[in-house]
Amino acid sequence: MLTDEPLKEKIHQANVSVHRQEAQYYELLHPEVYSKQEQKRITAKLKKVDKLVADNQKKALDVGAGTGNLTGKLLQMGYKVTAIDISPEMCTILQRKYSAYLKDHKLTIINSPIENLAFDAGKFDLITCYSVLHHLPDYVTALRSLSVFLKKGGVIYIDHEASPYYWKTEPSSLASFIKDIYFHSNPLFNSLYFQIIGLKVPLIDYSLSDYWHKKEHALDHKNIEQIFKEENYEFSRRTDYYLKGTWIPNPLFYVYRLICRPEMSFWIAKK
Repeated sequence: MLTDEPLKEKIHQANVSVHRQEAQYYELLHPEVYSKQEQKRITAKLKKVDKLVADNQKKALDVGAGTGNLTGKLLQMGYKVTAIDISPEMCTILQRKYSAYLKDHKLTIINSPIENLAFDAGKFDLITCYSVLHHLPDYVTALRSLSVFLKKGGVIYIDHEASPYYWKTEPSSLASFIKDIYFHSNPLFNSLYFQIIGLKVPLIDYSLSDYWHKKEHALDHKNIEQIFKEENYEFSRRTDYYLKGTWIPNPLFYVYRLICRPEMSFWIAKK
């Protein structure tokens, strides 16, 4: 994990900058998150983790809440949600979208880095982190801190992180070729879609904001698993899956899924 404090701060600031640029376009720019298929999958997983929580008092912490992808679903499921995001612009969108829940005191929004959070131990029944860990300067320390906030019998749900296979060479040259073509074709399909709808997408530099989504320093799922072991979780399970990343269907997806290993992962762990 990173020990370079100036680099950590640069990563924080890069995330603030990136999400300032894309906040108003966020849900259009990310079909890998907001496609009907992915939204259906997320909803199903949240219903699953909800049933796993022991003595559920319906208190949830949504970390890196963004524009409310999981926050909104949790609110609809009857949770009292504390939503955290480092981006002021994302927090403003959350306030606008879920103003009724704010008025009813069912939603609390905090604009803060995850590292600065301070809650009572065992405060939450459920903690969710969707597409978050690869943005954090030190995701291991952050996860240890979040674990303190989770009650005994509570569940943490971590999703939308690159699987251990993402950067690995496929077993066959054909699979490697298909994977390479598929990954490079997705931006072209999305660019075509943006042209069709007339959206001028700003140029955004994700090199620092998505720090752990790089081949040279990829997110390590062994580190995540080790935290759950150290904290004596009742169980933890990683599941790998395939993700459609375009608004316009990419026909290569079906070939890719047939012969390549899944590129994404989610974790469900019960304390």
